[in-house]
Amino acid sequence: MAAIVTPQKNVKSIPPTSSPYHPDQATPAPFPVPIGPRPSTKPAWSYAALIGQSINAAPSKRASLSQIYNWISTAYPFYKRSEAGWQNSIRHNLSLNECFVKIKREEGEKGKGCWWGI
Repeated sequence: MAAIVTPQKNVKSIPPTSSPYHPDQATPAPFPVPIGPRPSTKPAWSYAALIGQSINAAPSKRASLSQIYNWISTAYPFYKRSEAGWQNSIRHNLSLNECFVKIKREEGEKGKGCWWGI
């Protein structure tokens, strides 16, 4: 028989849609990042996995290159916005990995570049 779980009262929780600010920037992440402490050690995820996480976190399931960079550097502080090496690897993975799809912006849609989806 399954145990009955009752909700606790007066427990503070962070809503899953919160977008914490990047510690080095005054702009929020473009969409939700993982909640909890984010260690500054290199994550075990491949670049393709990080890109996939960022696109899947977007409400529209698509993201611009800038949004992907911002999400990764916010979710995983190891990847600092000021360092270009990992950003080159992200661009390389987006271009060569068949699971990522380039989506053109609609006529009159504001913004630079294209969207990326899965």
